[in-house]
Amino acid sequence: MAFTGTVPAANLTGRMSNPMRKELLRWGDVEQLVDVLIPQFRHDIEAMVIVTRGGIVPGGLLAEALDVKDILTASVQFPPIDAEYKLLAWPEFLQFPHEDVLAGKRILVVDDVWASGRTITSVKDRILGAGGQPELCVLHFNPARSLFGQTRPDYYGAVTDAYIAYPWEIDRGADFALREPDVVI
Repeated sequence: MAFTGTVPAANLTGRMSNPMRKELLRWGDVEQLVDVLIPQFRHDIEAMVIVTRGGIVPGGLLAEALDVKDILTASVQFPPIDAEYKLLAWPEFLQFPHEDVLAGKRILVVDDVWASGRTITSVKDRILGAGGQPELCVLHFNPARSLFGQTRPDYYGAVTDAYIAYPWEIDRGADFALREPDVVI
């Protein structure tokens, strides 16, 4: 069972007024989420694009369970701009598969969490632009923080309103896992 607590919402500028609940997951929790995801897939996955860094572990677990052999990565960042306008920043792709390996394929895009949805949606749009057929998969979907209205991932392990700290983040030290969360992911 994951640890659940709250963190102050001091820098959550208007999006949420209550303290943000925080969950610290254990490896067993992640395995259970993967077990929830596996039966959801409607067809074979031709290739997988794993969003770094949060999607590496869940993507690897899913690739192994689903026997996906064509595994690619995408690395996206949103350049820092004025805090008032930070949600307007355009994505910067640090790494992305070539269009030739995406065109005409059903691509499973995997990340750990859909909070704002900006990162995984940016990857989806770029795959669409390359002629691929992306489907989005996350361990956790947070509809309260999503910037995309009714749009949601095609597959998700759980719906949450909490800030999730995954075991691979906890291993980076208590200061990292217990930091106050950003509102934009």
